[in-house]
Order: sequence, then C-alpha cells, then structure tokens
Amino acid sequence: MLTHAQIQTTVAAALAEDAPWGDITSESLIPSSANARADLVAREPGVFSGGEVFAAAFTKTDPRIEVELLVADGDSFAPGDILARVSGPAQGVLTGERIGLNFAQRMSGIATLTATYVTKVAGTKARIVDTRKTTPGLRAFERHAVRSGGGYNHRFSLSDAVMAKDNHLAVLTAGGLDVTTALQQAIAKLPHTTHVEVEVDRLEQIEAVLAAGIGTIMLDNFSLDDLRTGVAQVAGRATIEASGGVSLETVGDIAATGVDVISVGALTHSARALDLGLDISISTALNA
Repeated sequence: MLTHAQIQTTVAAALAEDAPWGDITSESLIPSSANARADLVAREPGVFSGGEVFAAAFTKTDPRIEVELLVADGDSFAPGDILARVSGPAQGVLTGERIGLNFAQRMSGIATLTATYVTKVAGTKARIVDTRKTTPGLRAFERHAVRSGGGYNHRFSLSDAVMAKDNHLAVLTAGGLDVTTALQQAIAKLPHTTHVEVEVDRLEQIEAVLAAGIGTIMLDNFSLDDLRTGVAQVAGRATIEASGGVSLETVGDIAATGVDVISVGALTHSARALDLGLDISISTALNA
C-alpha cells in the first residue's frame, strides 16, 4: 500500500514546506564542507515503523547522505537502542532532521499503539484493524504503521468496498422499502462482485441485514452482552466486526465475545508520537 513513489512525493512536499527557500540556519552557520554522523536513538521502548520514509527525508535533501537502517519496520526496541545511522554533508543532515523524525516518531507511535492492542486480544480470533480516521494525505503511511504493529487494514478508501452505515440506510429506506429489499436492490446494481458490509446498532436489525446476503456485519456500540448475543445470532453467516467504545481497557473483553474483527479509530487518530532523537555522534564541522 505504501509505495516508493508515494514516499518520494510526500517527503518532497514535507521538505518543501519546512524549507521553502532553504535552511538559512544551517546554510549560514555550518560550512558546506562539513560532514556529520548522527544516530537515530530511542528514548523509550516501542515498535519501529517508517524506515524508508526516514531515510528519504535525508537522501532527498542531499543525495550524498547515506542512511543505514539498523532495525526493520515491525521490530521492537528498547530505550537507548540505535535504530538508524545517518552520515554525510552536515548541512543536509541538519535540514532533513526534523522531517525524518516527524515521520519516524509518528509512524512508530502508531505501530507501538497497535502492537499494544494486538497483545490485548492474544488468544482470541479477533483481528485489530484500522479505520479511515487518518491524517488527510498520510493514510498510506499511517496504515503501513498499523501493519508494522501487527494490525490489519480495513478498506483503504470509499472506492474499495461497499460499507453501508446508519446514514446510508436512512436514505436507502426513505422511500418505504424494507432494509432487506433495499439492500438487495442496491447490491444487484453493483457492476461486479464486491464485498459488502453493513452497520447495525440494534440486535433487531441483524436478521434483516443478513437476509440481504451481506459479507460482513458491523455491530456498532454494542454492549458486551449484546455482542455475545449478536455473535450467537449471526452464527457464522457473516464476518462480525465490532466497532465503537474500543479502548485498551475494553478491547480484550470485546475480543472474548467471539467477534472476528475489531476496528479501532484510535490507532491512527489518537496515537502519540514516540520519543526518538537524532544525536550527532561525529562531526567535522569545527575543523572544516
């Protein structure tokens, strides 16, 4: 999902935003002949993500800069671990520093939070998946980070799958059709076979939705008791997704009800940036 082309384009835009007319601090204070080596160091434990993105922040700033990744996306690390090493012209290293850190901190934060959720549901069949609650323009980056943390991706965009939520159903049935008929007629118009998911917020809606032949049913903001009842009612006739009210405190109990998928918007909209630093370890700046 996260392609080399996307990385190059987005990192270039980030660098242009951060230094639209150059880095006047580095260019005025640091000799152009100076070289530096810097280490990407973990200040806290976590799961790494965004290695290629971190590297691109420097290589697009100055192609002479070399980046050695010492961990792979999905690897766990401890405080003090060196995650990557950057070496080359000091001006470029200093110019690319903030953008490289922004991506690595953000993506590793998402990966770390996702890994925590995944650990909470260990021993159940539930998969932790993300949602479309992503930063505009950065969805591929953030969803790559979810996979780095052991999670799964939901549909990438509105173009990927049919997912009817409460507002869709309200409009669909406004003409007086029952939910089953309305869904069947809508599905029949699809130009090709595609996965269809429908959201329900009450147990009494389940049978009417299942009768339309949908592939996934989302039980939205159900209590634990209602989730257990819903799982028994569906009885394998569709994939069951639980959504709403999911937190690190509740996700284990939700998974124990027998649902197949748990979607967690917090993976991308509430993950905090991880504390990573770029420490200059060797510099020839003073000797230049």
